[in-house]
Amino acid sequence: MTTISREINTKGNTLMKNYTCGVTIKPSDTGKIRLFVKNSDKSFEGCLENVISTEHYVTWGSREHRTLLGGYKYKVGLCEHFMAACAFLRIDSLDVYLSEEEFPIFDGSSKEWIRLFNEAGIVDKPKRNQLYTVSEPVYYLNGKTSMVILPDKDLYISYSVNYDHNDLRNQWVAFNKDNIEEIIEARTFGFYKDLKKYQMLGFAQGVTIDNTLGLTDEGYTTEIRSEKEPIKHKILDLFGDIYQTGVSPLDLRCQILVKEAGHAVHIKTAKLLKEKLIKIK
Repeated sequence: MTTISREINTKGNTLMKNYTCGVTIKPSDTGKIRLFVKNSDKSFEGCLENVISTEHYVTWGSREHRTLLGGYKYKVGLCEHFMAACAFLRIDSLDVYLSEEEFPIFDGSSKEWIRLFNEAGIVDKPKRNQLYTVSEPVYYLNGKTSMVILPDKDLYISYSVNYDHNDLRNQWVAFNKDNIEEIIEARTFGFYKDLKKYQMLGFAQGVTIDNTLGLTDEGYTTEIRSEKEPIKHKILDLFGDIYQTGVSPLDLRCQILVKEAGHAVHIKTAKLLKEKLIKIK
C-alpha cells in the first residue's frame, strides 16, 4: 500500500465545464482510491468496476447511489491524468475530496499531480515491488483499432496513431525509461477547427492555450514540449486507464501494442487484462 505523508489542498479549472474545482487529498490506509464529490460523506472507489463512461474522457460513478431515473448521484470525470500520476508513483491509497464533478485540468498533463504528490511525500507501507504478467495474450480488435498485451521479460509499450496532421500520420511512440518525463508532461490535445463545435455541444468550455495542444493545418497552437507530444499523451492516458486494474503498467512484464485507440478501448482491454494478470514469483 502506498499513500502520501500529508494532506494536499489545491484547486484549478475544469476542462469540460470551466468550473473551479477545489481538491483535498488525504493519506489513507484503505488500499483504495476513494472519491468524495461535492461535499458528500458518501464515497466510491476509483476503479474499473466504477467506470460509467469513456466518452471524451473517463468518468467514475457510484453504482450504489443511483438516482430514480437511472443516473448517478455521485460521479467525477476526467480521471485519467490524476490516475496516471498515481500509476507512475504507484500510489494506491488516497481519500480524494472534490468540490465539482470533474478533476482540474491544470496544464493538460499529469505534471502538476506528480509535483503535488512528491511535495507531500510518498509513504510505502511496506514498499511494494510485486511484478505481474499475463497468463495468456490479451486481445481487443475492432476494425482499424487494436490493443494487444503479450507476456514478456520486461515492459514494452508501443502506441501508434493515424491523424489527419502532418506530424501524426501513421506515427508511433515507444515508451521507455528515457522518455517518462516527456510522457508525464504531454498535454491533452485536439483539432483546433473542432473546438467551437464541441463548445456549442457543452464540452471543452475550459480549453485554453495553456492546457490543451491544438492541432492546426500549419502545426500547433503553441510550441510542443517534445517530439510527437500528442502520441505521448495517449500513452499517459493509457497508464491512467490500465492502473484501474490495481496494477501500474510499470509493474507489468508485458508487451502492450496499441493502434488508433482511446479510452473506450483502453478500459475494455483493461477489464480483459485484469482477469489474466498473474504474479511473477
